Amino acid sequence: MWSTTAVMAAAGALICLVVALRPGPTADAGAATTVAPVNGTEAEPTITPTTSSATPARAPHTPTTPASTPTPTRNPTTGTAAGTTKGTTTAAPKPSPTVRSRTTGRAAPRTGRIQPHTPYKGVATAYQAADGNGACLFGPSDDLMVAAMNTTDYESSRACGAYVRVRASNGASITVRITNECPLPCAPGQLDLSEQAFAKLADLKVGRLPVTWSLLSPGTLGPLSIRYKTGSNPHWCGIQVIDHRNPVDRLEVRTAQGWRQLPRTEYNYFLATDGSGCGSSIRITDINGERLTVDGIALRPDVAQPTRVQFAPR
Repeated sequence: MWSTTAVMAAAGALICLVVALRPGPTADAGAATTVAPVNGTEAEPTITPTTSSATPARAPHTPTTPASTPTPTRNPTTGTAAGTTKGTTTAAPKPSPTVRSRTTGRAAPRTGRIQPHTPYKGVATAYQAADGNGACLFGPSDDLMVAAMNTTDYESSRACGAYVRVRASNGASITVRITNECPLPCAPGQLDLSEQAFAKLADLKVGRLPVTWSLLSPGTLGPLSIRYKTGSNPHWCGIQVIDHRNPVDRLEVRTAQGWRQLPRTEYNYFLATDGSGCGSSIRITDINGERLTVDGIALRPDVAQPTRVQFAPR
């Protein structure tokens, strides 16, 4: 009995000694952390993604090109302007202090059909000018001393805004501004005057009146203005020059590659169909070769923005 108890005590003491002398776990910074089971299934460790400094590529912008404005043409039978849209005029704001205009030299004079200091012969007819608007799209006006130029001399709107001195054989004379186009059968040299203008030369019953006419460079004009077409934006724009003393030959815009000449439409706007130069500096040249540069014109559609310059009288 005592021997059995002694043996069992010795065995228990030996087991306790072995357990006490067994080494415990040591902390290891590189050891993997055991993940506790979740719902009986071992959960996967969460990986925190690093933030990339790369900027995601933007979706390409597709510019929206406004539909082309139909060119208003005068009805040769009734004499009324067809296709013109009446609208309210927007009061031109005062020039912003950021708008800078200057004369920047001369270019070669243009070689168009109508030249300064040159008399032309033709016939004058009359039409109902309505609110004074026409193919040149200057807009309605209270001044109805206007005329439509025959298609040949209109030259795809190059005659728009020109001041013309008209003389009849009876000695009467008037000054009109070209705001419209007279389509065929209007012949080269022919001017279709507003009824108000024709009446100052002869009775409307005359119908057709032989006249001579020439360009005029009036001395009493304020500064010219710039207007962006309705729908203009940084990706497409149309630019128009208003109230210029002499006919405009060309219009250029400044781009990263330098000055770029814009094509002119029959409705008297210069177009940048790809947006190049929209909202940047503008350079305007008249038929005499005088160049004017305007900076700081905001890209504000359908607003006549006055500058501080005007072409010199000739």
